[in-house]
Amino acid sequence: MSEVTMPRQPGHSLLRTAPNRWDWILLPLVLGVLVALAYGAMQMSRPFVIGVPTPISLAPENLPYYLLRTILRMFTALGFALLFSFIFAAVAAKYRAAEKALIPLLDILQSVPILGFQAIAIAPFIALFPGNVLGVECAAIFAIFTSQAWNMAFSLYQSIRTVPPELSEAARIFRLSAWQRFWRLELPFAMPGLLWNMMMSMSGGWFFLVAAEAISVAGQDIKLPGIGAYIAVAIEDRNGTAIAWAIGAMLAGILLYDQLFFRPLLAWADKFRFEETQGDTAQRSWLLDWGHRSRWFRALADRFWAMLRGALGWFGRRTDGTAPGTAPRAPHPFWARAWDGLLAAAAVLALYRLAIFVHADVGWAEVVHVIVLGMITLLRVLLLIALASVVWVPIAVWLGLRPQYSQRVQAVAQFLAAFPVNLLFPLVVYALARLKLNPDIWLSPLMVFGTQWYILFNVVAGASTIPSELRLAADNLGLKGWLKWKRVYLPAVFPSYVTGAITASGGSWNASIVAEYVTWGKTTLVAAGLGSYIREMTDAGDFHRIALGIGVMCIFVMLLNRFFWRKLYLLAEDRSR
Repeated sequence: MSEVTMPRQPGHSLLRTAPNRWDWILLPLVLGVLVALAYGAMQMSRPFVIGVPTPISLAPENLPYYLLRTILRMFTALGFALLFSFIFAAVAAKYRAAEKALIPLLDILQSVPILGFQAIAIAPFIALFPGNVLGVECAAIFAIFTSQAWNMAFSLYQSIRTVPPELSEAARIFRLSAWQRFWRLELPFAMPGLLWNMMMSMSGGWFFLVAAEAISVAGQDIKLPGIGAYIAVAIEDRNGTAIAWAIGAMLAGILLYDQLFFRPLLAWADKFRFEETQGDTAQRSWLLDWGHRSRWFRALADRFWAMLRGALGWFGRRTDGTAPGTAPRAPHPFWARAWDGLLAAAAVLALYRLAIFVHADVGWAEVVHVIVLGMITLLRVLLLIALASVVWVPIAVWLGLRPQYSQRVQAVAQFLAAFPVNLLFPLVVYALARLKLNPDIWLSPLMVFGTQWYILFNVVAGASTIPSELRLAADNLGLKGWLKWKRVYLPAVFPSYVTGAITASGGSWNASIVAEYVTWGKTTLVAAGLGSYIREMTDAGDFHRIALGIGVMCIFVMLLNRFFWRKLYLLAEDRSR
């Protein structure tokens, strides 16, 4: 039971508030976290010279320090990904002209492999901070950001587009400005899905951590202290014991930030549901409960929310709150056609430049070969996403309708989603070599190993928002079995599923670079496909063919999104209205 706190007046000093026992319990935890973060941040700005190797020790006692550095990079990238998602989703969902350019752009960004982003970003970041490891740290954070941002942006965009019409009408009647509407309606409505996608983004950062922390530039190998670099060295040395220690460190890190960060956020976000959650149906967090009982932390929280409420009035409309607002005027058709023409001209120019590049540097025979490889990878992606949907949608709906169980498997799901596929290479190489299996078939599941969880996390978030009244009405009507799934559950989670499937599909294309080209020590297994082509050309340093492979991958992803996933998106929007 919460203790009675002292009444606070505006401007009441926090230092004059008498602490209680919960303050003294939380204070060492908060100070410990702050000290660890300050120490890790200090280590991120040290002298650095390209060509001087950074030693990575496989001794287990170094893992806590490596884990601290890795988690600090991942949360820094997550903060930038959240900011990017706010801006992108708000602009794309509210402005039709911007949407026509931003959604295809996000399709392209989602399909560009992390190796492609690193090749572009590493040199500018190093030049920005010469002689300092901060440049390489920024490159690693940027690489992790590219594995986190796209699914969060898609989730928030989809949620804003599917806000119920009655809520939008209420916001218009109360004359909320665009700024107030975002913070008071759209972001709270999107919060459950956004939080689950933030967890998935952290897991996605783990999945590509080896590529982010073990960087190749100017013929030099740079390894930043972290779990990813530790795994890379362990794979090079074929050290199974070190890999086991790395798995243990990953699990400890995921459990740590799940309890200290995501679990409190999920429990706090219950207030944004459109119905009250109580008893065993509500998310619970021991840390949030402690914070509610603490005087100092409640005072800090009250002050923070007071400042935030004040910020909501910065861009408000001048109104007495009684007159209904007017719907925004549609732009003149001429400007819409002019913008469409400009986008079409840009697309034609891009195709023209691509044709010149292909004709001059790689040849059309190579293009046909890469397109065929892209079709092979496309077939793998579609089959694996279909299989993952059949398996995980029913499980996700069951978990979403039972929060008491979803809380128990939350950390486990994050760990499985975060598990780098590189750590499976010893088992995969041994099994394929021992059983003489075909790599073209049996390497394929590695593509979806880290991306299938996008479907699970998004559908869990969608199922958790199904109103109890709707479920009770279905029970009263006697709906059971497949009829209940067809009429209630599947339509309710369909928008969330589409978001998860789009990001899972894009992630699978990216993961093909790791999954179709497996290396363990001196043993290499290759499956025919676009991912293995890009990986082989990267190892060979053939920039023109790397660009060709990435360009073809972008085209495949854009066409798939435009003519398949986009249709499902529009269907999801129609069903939500």
